[in-house]
Amino acid sequence: MVSRILQNIEERMQASVEALRRELATIRTGHATPALVEHLKVEYAGVLTSLNQIAGISAPEARLLVIQPWDRGSLHSIEKAILKSDLGLNPASDGSVIRINIPPLSEERRQELIRVVRKRVEERRIAIRNLRHEAMDELKGLEKNKDISQDEHKRALDQLQKLTDSFITDAEQTGKDKEIELREV
Repeated sequence: MVSRILQNIEERMQASVEALRRELATIRTGHATPALVEHLKVEYAGVLTSLNQIAGISAPEARLLVIQPWDRGSLHSIEKAILKSDLGLNPASDGSVIRINIPPLSEERRQELIRVVRKRVEERRIAIRNLRHEAMDELKGLEKNKDISQDEHKRALDQLQKLTDSFITDAEQTGKDKEIELREV
């Protein structure tokens, strides 16, 4: 029972850190990366669809993204979605592909993005701690019902704390890596 609870919480904490990585990949740095735009929702055939499902996205140069729609009819919708996004990017279309030049970030914009990164990391730390509390309540219930002994309860809490600490460290490191990436000129 204890190992099942810990395994479940570990999987959920891991999912939280993975979600943070995906979120941070969408924050624009000075470098072109397909992750910047692949999550954008584009209206295609009357349905909102992720850009990466209707087009190929590549970064042939450090400051250039190329989006090649599989259906040329979606070109205008893709441009519209990019312009509506809060990324501050200007797409240029030649009728078959969309090119996006990634301008260098201003210092003010870098600081703003670093604040966003820190906020998202803090949100994940809180989520991980909430998962820890959830597991602690389950373990407390097992001890209260005499399903586990006090010693087992204590060992399980120690394991849980180690798990929590490792995932919080992982989330913080992910945030620091993104901050370093944002500070590069």
